[in-house]
Amino acid sequence: MTSLDAITLEVAVLAAAERFYAKAFGLGSRLRLREAHDSTTGFRGFTLNLTVSQPADVNTLLDAAIDAGATVLKPATKSMWGYGGVVQAPDGTIWKVATSAKKDTGPATGQIDSIVLLLGVADVAASKKCYLGQGFTVAKSFGRMYVEFASGGDVKLALYRRKALAKDAGVAPEGSGSHRIAVNGAAQFTDPDGFSWEARTAALS
Repeated sequence: MTSLDAITLEVAVLAAAERFYAKAFGLGSRLRLREAHDSTTGFRGFTLNLTVSQPADVNTLLDAAIDAGATVLKPATKSMWGYGGVVQAPDGTIWKVATSAKKDTGPATGQIDSIVLLLGVADVAASKKCYLGQGFTVAKSFGRMYVEFASGGDVKLALYRRKALAKDAGVAPEGSGSHRIAVNGAAQFTDPDGFSWEARTAALS
């Protein structure tokens, strides 16, 4: 299993979540929704990152999400890495929209270049070993801080230390209960931090 095909978010009110995502990001088949009421509190241990080509596209997507009902966790600002901001959807999912560019080269298109599922993990080395065992290959690695895997599907996968990810998202790292997410790939398994992967056939049924 070397690809991540889609993300399934578990939401409390399906119709409301469908309306939000249709207005906010328009991710099509890469994002799936299903109703679930498992208990969850605080940080769910992951963020979904949308990479775009320029600051104007960051602003366009963030504005659309805010207009649809998202809460701002970090306003869009310049940094040494580029330009980006973070919002939380009404269902609780945290989204970061960012670009490595610091200046616009044209009008905003709203086009998303890539989607990255960033998992906040307790032990990057242990989680990396798990995913290597599932057939993933490493594209980038920064010791025990961050790992990004080569993408064979529509969504990229990366690992980051949980506390660092929470700080990047602008939230406290504490949280418990369900992650409220399922990852759709070629095999079914659960990683060391409790993130569940579902086989494609189950995801598409």
